[in-house]
Amino acid sequence: MDGDSPSRRGRLHGFSINRLIPNVLTLAALCSGLTAIRFALQGEMRLAVIAIIVAAIFDALDGRVARRLGVTSRFGAELDSLSDFLCFGVTPALVLYLASLKDGGALGWVVTLMFPICSALRLARFNTALVSDTPPPVWTGSYFTGVPAPAGALLALIPLMVSFEIEAAWPRHALVVGAVLVVVGGLMVSRLPTYSFKKGRVPRHLVLPSLLGAALVMGVLASAPWIALSLLGLAYVALIPFSWTAYRRQASQDRRAAANSAEVVSLRAVDSGPSAPH
Repeated sequence: MDGDSPSRRGRLHGFSINRLIPNVLTLAALCSGLTAIRFALQGEMRLAVIAIIVAAIFDALDGRVARRLGVTSRFGAELDSLSDFLCFGVTPALVLYLASLKDGGALGWVVTLMFPICSALRLARFNTALVSDTPPPVWTGSYFTGVPAPAGALLALIPLMVSFEIEAAWPRHALVVGAVLVVVGGLMVSRLPTYSFKKGRVPRHLVLPSLLGAALVMGVLASAPWIALSLLGLAYVALIPFSWTAYRRQASQDRRAAANSAEVVSLRAVDSGPSAPH
């Protein structure tokens, strides 16, 4: 409009649509999480789990897209954290409560409350680490501290996914679901290092076997998706001891390198000091 100031026109003209794309993906994840609650209230548990998986896919994309486009922002990071809390903390807990834990009475509700609380504590710790004055070593970017929220949500849903494939009552039993929820919540707030898979590189000689393995996984997902997802979740848990060992090895190497560097600096200081009088 003619009445707009030049500075306002400049801001509107200079605002790139690319900056909106990651936030739109985050909002898509948020909508998927809220839709999962709607499906659960209607008793459509399969659709509820699918909606949570869709939210996890959008959540995996938004940060990568923001980094690729070079449009990361504090606003986007805060929006992503709020979306993660709802999609992977509140929503899985409510879905499992409506599917199973409501049969556990007051104790079932206590267990339900515990999971989003663990998710909130984990996200608060993660956000605090982002604004730390002392940045961690670069190699720590290959690890998460504890199980990340999207992975934790999918791990918590394993009993429900198993119940979709097998004709048995035990996977949805309140004790089974509650025990899994407590264990996964503990893993989320733990200090265990877990692989982030963000900076992993596939060696050239393993590219073809990796593609064949991915094709095999997709084939299993197409034929028995719920069992395949459950097995992938269990495989992720089985990797935690290896990530813990690799993290400790790297940390030990860093400590030795720091000690050697300090020793070299100390020797140089002694050698460059004033010489004794003759």
